[in-house]
Amino acid sequence: MGPSFESRPLPLRPDAEGAVVATLIRSAAPAAGVAPDVPPAADGQAKVQVVLYLHGWADYFLQTELAEHLTSAGFHFYALDLRKFGRSLREWQTAGYATNLDIYDEDISAAIAAIRADLSPGTGPDGPLSVHMLAHSLGGLIAALWADRHPGQLASLILNAPWLELQGSSLVRNLAMRLVEPVARADPRRPFLLPEMPGYWQSVSSAAHGEWELNPVWRPAASFPIRAGWVKAVLAGHAAVARSLDIAVPVLVMLSDRTRIQPEWSEELMHADAVIDVEETASRALRLGRKVSVFRYPGAIHDVFLSQQRIRQAAYRDVACWVGSYPCGEAASTAPP
Repeated sequence: MGPSFESRPLPLRPDAEGAVVATLIRSAAPAAGVAPDVPPAADGQAKVQVVLYLHGWADYFLQTELAEHLTSAGFHFYALDLRKFGRSLREWQTAGYATNLDIYDEDISAAIAAIRADLSPGTGPDGPLSVHMLAHSLGGLIAALWADRHPGQLASLILNAPWLELQGSSLVRNLAMRLVEPVARADPRRPFLLPEMPGYWQSVSSAAHGEWELNPVWRPAASFPIRAGWVKAVLAGHAAVARSLDIAVPVLVMLSDRTRIQPEWSEELMHADAVIDVEETASRALRLGRKVSVFRYPGAIHDVFLSQQRIRQAAYRDVACWVGSYPCGEAASTAPP
C-alpha cells in the first residue's frame, strides 16, 4: 500500500483450526494542526477523531485513497482485516469461515484497544477518542450488529452498501434458512455448489475492467466457497436486522441508485450494485436505529468508494461532512437506560 501505511497482527484466541489473528492497518497520522470539523462531544471534551474501517466478504482493506482523503481531513484512519480474511488469512485456515457473526466482537475489541493504546496511552477505556466505524457489505452487517450490542462505544456508524438482507426479500431468506439449517447442523463446512458471479470482481479489478489491483488470494474472482455454517450465521444476522436494532448513534447508509445482478459481464455492471438489492437495503436501513440517513449515489458500484472517480470523490466529501453534522457521542450519552 506504500510507505504511508503500517500493519500489525492482533493475536486472538485460537480456534479448532489453530492460531488466529486479526490485522490492524494504520494510515499516516494527519498533518500537525489539521483537525476535522466536528462538534465537541456532549460532555464538552475535545476528542481525537478516529475512523475504523471494516471490509466485506472475500475482501480486505485496499481503499488507500479513502484513507488518504479522511486523513487529510484530520481523522486518524485505521482498518481491520478480520480473522481469516486478507492479511489475517493463514494457509491452514478456511477462508472467511465463521458460524456466528458475534465471533468478530473479539477482533473489533482488540482493534479498538490497540487504537486507544496508540493514540491515548494510559487513558483507559473511556479516554478521549471518538471512533467512527465505517464498514462495507458483510462488514456493514457485522458492524451494525456489533454497534447494537455495544452501546456507547462509537460516535457514529457509516455503512457502505451494507448487506442487511438476502437478495430478494425476507421471504427468500426464510426459505433459504429452512434449506440451510439441516445441512449446517450435519456438516457446517460443506460448500454449496453455486454459479460463479464474477461480474462485480470484473468491475473492480484492474485485470478486467476496473481500476484497482487486487490480491488474487485475498480477493479471488470466484469469491471464497460458500459454506453452510457461514450462510446460517449470515441469515441469522439478516433476521436480527429485520426484527429491528437499536443503534443509539447516528447511522449513515451509502448506496448505489440501482441493482444489476447477473452472471455474465456487461458494461452496466460498471454503474450499478452487482451484489445487494439496494432498494431492500434502503428499507432495512430504517430498522437500524433512530437517527439513520440514506445517501444514494447514481452510477455507483457495490463499493461506493471503488466507483468511478467523480462518485467516490463525492462520497469522501459526504462522509467528512456528515460526521460533523452531529455532536460526537451525543446519541450514546443521552440514550435512556
